[in-house]
Amino acid sequence: MTTGYRMIARTHGGPDVIEREDFEVPSPGPGALLIETEAVGLNFIDTYYRKGLYADPLPIKLGSESVGRVIALGEGTQGFAIGERVGTTHAGGAYASHRLIDATKAMRIPETIPPQIAAAVMLKGLTACYLAEDTYPAEKGHVALVHSAAGGVGSLLVPWLLDRGVTVIAHSGSAEKAAQVPAEHSLCCAFEDLPEAVREITRGEMCHVVYDGVGAASWSASIASLRRRGFMVTYGNASGPVPPVPPLDLMKAGSIYLTRPTLADYVATPDQLAISAGKLFDRIARGILTPHIGQTFPLEQAAEAHRALESRGTTGSTVLIP
Repeated sequence: MTTGYRMIARTHGGPDVIEREDFEVPSPGPGALLIETEAVGLNFIDTYYRKGLYADPLPIKLGSESVGRVIALGEGTQGFAIGERVGTTHAGGAYASHRLIDATKAMRIPETIPPQIAAAVMLKGLTACYLAEDTYPAEKGHVALVHSAAGGVGSLLVPWLLDRGVTVIAHSGSAEKAAQVPAEHSLCCAFEDLPEAVREITRGEMCHVVYDGVGAASWSASIASLRRRGFMVTYGNASGPVPPVPPLDLMKAGSIYLTRPTLADYVATPDQLAISAGKLFDRIARGILTPHIGQTFPLEQAAEAHRALESRGTTGSTVLIP
C-alpha cells in the first residue's frame, strides 16, 4: 500500500487547528478515480469549513479544488483513462497527496493548461462563470459593481464581465490592488464612501447588479449602490456572514432582488459541469482570462496560507503544492 498525507482539522477554530495526517492510499471503488495530486487551489470556502461556518463532520478533510493525474480507475468507471489530468471542485479532501474523485464530479483538464493554473482557476473560474452568465446574465449597457476585484474570483469575474460588454465598477481593499484591475473604474475607497463614488460614476443611475463576496462588512454599501429593482448577489462571507435580512429591507432599498447562490447548484450534473468548464477553459485559451497566481505554499504550510488569505494579504490566486 502507498502512504499519502492530508491536511485536516480535528476541531473548529483558527488556522492553528490545521494538522497533517498520514493515511494508506485506498483503491477506487466503482465509478471513482484515484488521482495523485499535482496542485491544490486555496479558497475562502476552505476557511468557512475550518471555522464551522459551513457544517462538516469532524475531523474535517479540508479543501475543495485539486488537480492531478489519474493513477487508478474503479470498476466500471467510464470516460477517463490512466494518466489523464483531471480536476474537481467537489468539497472535501483536496488538501491531500492522493484523492478519490467521483467520476461524475471530475472535469478533464486540457494538456495546454498547467496543473497550477488549473488548480488556481477551477472553483473561482466556474464561480465567475455562473455569476456572470447565469445568476445575473449581465450584458452590454449594464453596470456591475464587483467587490474584491483583485482577488481570486474578482480577478476573473471582472474580465469576464468586460468581455460581455458590461461597465464594471471594481472595488479593492487597497490602492495597490486597485491598480491591478483592468476596469476603467477601479476604486479602493472606504465602504462608507463607495455608494457616493458609484453615484458619481453612474450620474445617479447606480448599478444593475452587485457581486459581493465580502459579506458583512460590505453589505450596507452594496445595497446602497443598487438602482431600483437592482440585483444583489451575495456569494461569499470573507468578512463574516451577512446578518438576517428582513424582506421589508429589500422593499425599502428599491424593490431589489437578493440571491445567495452556490456553485453546486449551477454544475449539478455532468453535462452542466462540462459546459461551464468548457466556457472557462475557452476563455483562458483565448486570453480573455489570464489567471494570476500571486503566491504558492507547500501543502504542509496550509495554516500559513489560511492566515495570509484571511488577513487580505494575498493577490490573485493561491496554490498549495504537495
